[in-house]
Amino acid sequence: MAQVLGRAEGTPAALASRLRLTLARLSRRVRQEGALAEEDLTPSRLAALTTLDESGPLTLGQLAAQEQVSSPNMTRIVARLEERGLAERELSNTDRRVVRVHITEPGRALLVRTRTRRDLFLSRRVGKLTADERAALARALPVLDKLLED
Repeated sequence: MAQVLGRAEGTPAALASRLRLTLARLSRRVRQEGALAEEDLTPSRLAALTTLDESGPLTLGQLAAQEQVSSPNMTRIVARLEERGLAERELSNTDRRVVRVHITEPGRALLVRTRTRRDLFLSRRVGKLTADERAALARALPVLDKLLED
């Protein structure tokens, strides 16, 4: 039986290894294609901006926890986002010790541009697949979604 990284092909371990590698490569390509050079946005800054768009406004601690980075790192990330006008900090009206970070309209616009570029890249790639390959990909999506479940 063929071996994949020392594992028998078709075993859960072999499939997991191949899936991890394929997803990592695809993810990297999508990030590269969607990157806006003029924005100089690192993956961690883009991730924080996305979280603010989906869940904000958040305190620095909440944002750091969601992004699984240290508070000092998140402070630096938010400072860079603020410098670019993509996020803002504001004091709480009820507790002046609490500062929340929220995405700005230019930050939302940047996310839209980035998502559009990434979707266009993937759309062109998917468009090169045969009808059978696209159907197989469509059938695989629910299975991939199931891997995200706890």
